[in-house]
Amino acid sequence: MSISGGRITTHVLDTSKGVPAAGVRIELYTLKRDGEQENKTKVAESVTNADGRLDMPLLDGGKLEQAIYELQFHVESYYAQRSLEKLGQALWTIVPIRFAVSDALSHYHIPLLIAPGGYSTYRGS
Repeated sequence: MSISGGRITTHVLDTSKGVPAAGVRIELYTLKRDGEQENKTKVAESVTNADGRLDMPLLDGGKLEQAIYELQFHVESYYAQRSLEKLGQALWTIVPIRFAVSDALSHYHIPLLIAPGGYSTYRGS
């Protein structure tokens, strides 16, 4: 499969259990400022598979542009379906990650590592 232009991909790992986080809904937005007003436009939505990944990139095929993007990971429902008696109450409902795309021909892989009391991210490959 040949992909022209850049793309945005992600995966989610549950570091509290050391497993992929399946069933996490992810939304992708572009952000634009108009003076003090910030406008979000949803450009994609998907759900992680059993491997904690998406079956397809959130954005690809020349649709990626230089802009500010925000991924919203809906982790509250993920934790609601799991037993947290040893871990305690999950703190996070939605984890937002904002990032800038400066090269519309690049691959932006933005993973999320989650746990009931924390999360981290990085630019993957």
